[in-house]
Amino acid sequence: MKRKNIIPGYGLTFGITLTILSLIVVIPLCSLVVFTSRLSLPEFLYTVSRPRVLSGYFVSISTAFIASAVNAVMGFILAWVLVRYDFPGKRFLDGIIELPFALPTAVAGISLTHLTTTNGWVGKFFYDLFGIKIAYTRLGITIALIFIGIPFVVRSVQPVLEKIDIQYEEAAMILGADSRMIFRKVIFPEILPSLISGFTLAFARCIGEYGSVVFIAGNTPYETEIAPLLIMSELQEFDYTAATSIALVMLAIAFVILSVNAVLQSVVSRRISGLA
Repeated sequence: MKRKNIIPGYGLTFGITLTILSLIVVIPLCSLVVFTSRLSLPEFLYTVSRPRVLSGYFVSISTAFIASAVNAVMGFILAWVLVRYDFPGKRFLDGIIELPFALPTAVAGISLTHLTTTNGWVGKFFYDLFGIKIAYTRLGITIALIFIGIPFVVRSVQPVLEKIDIQYEEAAMILGADSRMIFRKVIFPEILPSLISGFTLAFARCIGEYGSVVFIAGNTPYETEIAPLLIMSELQEFDYTAATSIALVMLAIAFVILSVNAVLQSVVSRRISGLA
C-alpha cells in the first residue's frame, strides 16, 4: 500500500522550492554577473584590484576573522553556561543572545560608537588608563563585528551541547579520565562540527556587515575603510558596474567560506564516525 505524504508530492514541492530560490536568491545574484559583464576582463581586474579596494578587502576579512575567532571561544563559553548551569536570569540572558539579530545594525553601530569614543564610558576608560583608542580604529570594527557574530556561534553550539548525554561523561570518569580528558575526548569532538559551522557563519556574516561598522570605523582610506563602504561609495557616484564588480568579489569570498565550511564539517563528521 502506498503511503500518503502529509505535504504535497515531490514534483510540486520541488517546483515550489526552485521557484522561491530563483526569485529570492538566484536572480538577484545573477544580476551582479549581468552588470559586471559590461566591463571587459582587464577593466574588471583593474576595478577590483585597485590599492584602495584591496585595502578594503583586507580590512573586512582580517577584522571579520579575528572577531569570528573571538566569537568561537566566547560563544562556546556562553553556550556551555546556558546549557550546563541554572542561575537567576538564565532565560533573560538566553534571550539577550539573539538581540543582535533583532536590533537594527545602524542602532548597534551608533550605540557602540558613543560607548567607545574617547569621551564614551568604555572608550574613555581604556584611553585614559592604557592610551588605547577603540572607536575609529580596526579594534572598534572588530568589537562591532563581535557583537554581530556572537549569536551564530552560540545558537550553533547550544543545541549540540543539550543533546550530549551526561552518561558518556560519567562513564569516562568511572574509567579514570580527568575533566580535561573528558572534555578533549568526549565533549569537544561532538561540538567541533557545530563550532566550525558557527565560526564560518559568523565569518561570512561579518565580512559583509555595513550598518554596525560604518559609524565606528571612521572610514579612513587604507586604514579603516571596509569593502561594503566602497560599494556604497561607488553607488553614490552612480558607478554601478564598479559597485557590482566589488560586490561580486565579496560574493565569491562568502561562497568560498561557506564551501570550506561544508567540506570541513563533512571531514570532521566522517572522522568522528570512524573513531566511534
